[in-house]
Amino acid sequence: MTTALEGLVAQRTTTAQQIADGLSERILAGAFRPGERLRESAIAAELGIARNTVREAVRLLEHGGLIRFQANRGAVVISPTPHSVDELYTAREHLEAAALAAPLGAAQLASVEAAYDNLVTVTASLRRADIVAADLLFHGAIVATLGNARLDAFYAGLTRELRFYLMALSAHERENENPRRLLGEHEPLMDAIRAGDAERAQREARHHIASNAARVQEILAASFEG
Repeated sequence: MTTALEGLVAQRTTTAQQIADGLSERILAGAFRPGERLRESAIAAELGIARNTVREAVRLLEHGGLIRFQANRGAVVISPTPHSVDELYTAREHLEAAALAAPLGAAQLASVEAAYDNLVTVTASLRRADIVAADLLFHGAIVATLGNARLDAFYAGLTRELRFYLMALSAHERENENPRRLLGEHEPLMDAIRAGDAERAQREARHHIASNAARVQEILAASFEG
């Protein structure tokens, strides 16, 4: 019997997605500076691929928040502003506070515990990119307890841009070299979640996010302006 999906083959990833992922990694690592233009023709020539593929990859980066299109310049790496950072972290705060408005159920707590344990393990590796990824996965696990796929997708979109700022913060403060400090910032939040104290968990989440945002703003003022 023929089905509507017969012959459909799921592709793991497209060439454009692979290029987007590679460019994203380099942007997050600082290979491209804020405000720097991405020249599609030069990238295509260097990689030996079609310019249309690069254009599609750049559009994917725009969707993820790492690229902006400017008149007469084309695609440029985001130039953070105090306002854009404030909006990003405010959105993050609303999501996490909503997720922590009530004590977590057993399955939800187990998921968040697993993400926290992963953060503890990865932090010991001292690898900056891996630590930032694990940090975001932990907070993503908190948001996931809302059980809303659309909110999960929205947070995933925030994550790419958040990674940009957290990489800058980690590099500036050399957080990867001080695991005790990094985990110490997360322990009060995890303790409140374990205790089922929703009010304290929300308070700790807001404090953690606000502190993080303030430090990012300081780095932007010192490094990215002008």
